[in-house]
Amino acid sequence: MTEDLFGNSDPAPGRSATRAAVTPPGGGSLSGVEHSATPLAVRLRPRTVDEIVGQQHLLGPGSPLRRLASGTGAMSVFLWGPPGVGKTTIASVVSRATDRKFVEISAVTAGVKDVRAVLDTARKDLNEDVHTVLFVDEVHRFSKAQQDVLLPAVENRLVTLIAATTENPSFSVISPLLSRSLLLTLRPLTDDDLGALIDLALTDERGLRTADGETFGLDDAARADLLRLSGGDARRVLTYLEESAAGAEALGETMITTEVVAQSVDRAAVRYDRDGDQHYDVISAFIKSVRGSDVNASLHYLARMIAAGEDPRFIARRLIILASEDIGLADPSALSLAVAAADAVAFIGMPEGRIPLAEATVHLALAPKSNTSYKALDAALADVRSGRIGLVPPHLRDSHYPGASGLGHGNSYLYAHDQPHGIAAQQYLPDELVDADYYTPTTHGAESVLAQRFARIQDLLGRTKK
Repeated sequence: MTEDLFGNSDPAPGRSATRAAVTPPGGGSLSGVEHSATPLAVRLRPRTVDEIVGQQHLLGPGSPLRRLASGTGAMSVFLWGPPGVGKTTIASVVSRATDRKFVEISAVTAGVKDVRAVLDTARKDLNEDVHTVLFVDEVHRFSKAQQDVLLPAVENRLVTLIAATTENPSFSVISPLLSRSLLLTLRPLTDDDLGALIDLALTDERGLRTADGETFGLDDAARADLLRLSGGDARRVLTYLEESAAGAEALGETMITTEVVAQSVDRAAVRYDRDGDQHYDVISAFIKSVRGSDVNASLHYLARMIAAGEDPRFIARRLIILASEDIGLADPSALSLAVAAADAVAFIGMPEGRIPLAEATVHLALAPKSNTSYKALDAALADVRSGRIGLVPPHLRDSHYPGASGLGHGNSYLYAHDQPHGIAAQQYLPDELVDADYYTPTTHGAESVLAQRFARIQDLLGRTKK
């Protein structure tokens, strides 16, 4: 037990001093942070709810998180979101703001024995009117048995549970525990959110300083690189900024440039503008490489887009279009795979979403190619738009109303299932288009089988290919 987890001995105005924060043997990311090499991301952790960057949809007046931080809320909550969006930050704010005892354990290192010990202590403290807030980091790492141990404590409000997870709790947390808690979904941080953190790091007294106490500058190109490289992760953008500042200082400079960023974080600062030429040039090269069946080039451009922070949903949409336009019937499974990849990206997000994108890219690049369906429709559309439409042949018209037969509608119609091979030889196109010929199959992949069937059907229909 320490005097204060964050070394903050001054109580908030109108409140009693924060109770001691405890980190049991299970450990945690909020423990032991006061030392000379404290990372920038830790030093800049918000001290109050109002200092939290992003997640404003969860921080309005009277919201559960505000009530939890103020000590007026006793609910248990699950914080679900990608890395670096503020889950641990919210727990940190609660540990500062509430006068309840704050205990942290990590599901990575804690066992059932550690959980039981925390709950036993919380039960004894409650008898002395001391309430406990238990923060469980990476709660999805807990086994079912460990989660079962938490259930009675949450149900009876022996503790107020704050559980953080990067995985969907619907699949990683037992239903009884989840149903007794409030699920709060954290959104990815925007560039504006991350930019505010960068500005804070450069100006706040807790932020970046040289050994001589000088502040650092950051040019616009380097700032854009940091935002792209961060992938929406606040911890990452501050870590990269801190390393870049150290790199600049090692060179005797106080201005952080794009060259310093690339050297310091050991990642190339990918030149990419989501709204400019690079965006269009790279996606164009990507599509043309997949169409051209060069799998290595396809993966290269995919990697460039992912590394630059391109919207993965945009990439997935383009793969769906390509599967229809450039592969088509040569490999009918390509479209299903592309749609599945888009669904997977939307469901699991990034960075894991890169995996189904890579799978779809490789499959589509190696697939046989055919644009015959696409070209056939365009040819048909060209006729329609030029006025070559014609009347529907009488025997194909709707005959399901009184008087239709008297107009000749449906008369002499041949029902395909009553004919040999299930194919009825009759006129289907309007008179003006009776010789129209739109579809010409290739012999690529699965379409070669369709080409043989298509030729046989044409014979049965009495139509001769041009």
